[in-house]
Amino acid sequence: MVRIIGYKERNKDDGTSFFVLELQGGIEMVLSQTTGNFYATAKKAFIPTTFDEQTCTALIGTEMAGKIAKESCEPFSYTVQETGEEITLEHRWVYTTEDAVKPKQKAVQYEPNVIANSDVFSSNGILEHAE
Repeated sequence: MVRIIGYKERNKDDGTSFFVLELQGGIEMVLSQTTGNFYATAKKAFIPTTFDEQTCTALIGTEMAGKIAKESCEPFSYTVQETGEEITLEHRWVYTTEDAVKPKQKAVQYEPNVIANSDVFSSNGILEHAE
């Protein structure tokens, strides 16, 4: 479960504005590499909306099915607010659900006149061409 904990106004390239909802996942216990003690934290993510500000305000506190998951992305610079240190990240936190549509994989085309031997099938049963 995730909870809507806030919202922010953002601007598009054309200057128009829209709102994003701030989502927070459940509590997680993390072991500090510095002190060796556990601390509690929760992952956060933002999702764009078509809602107006009044609707966003009314949604604060709403729980939804899903989770905040780590997703790889192009490297970007990030400044740690507490220390001022600039670091490079190659991931972001995104909202997802169990039934989220996953990107389709490229289908293997069936070729009717190709005679297949047992050594040209992969372990998942998809016809592959022997080189």
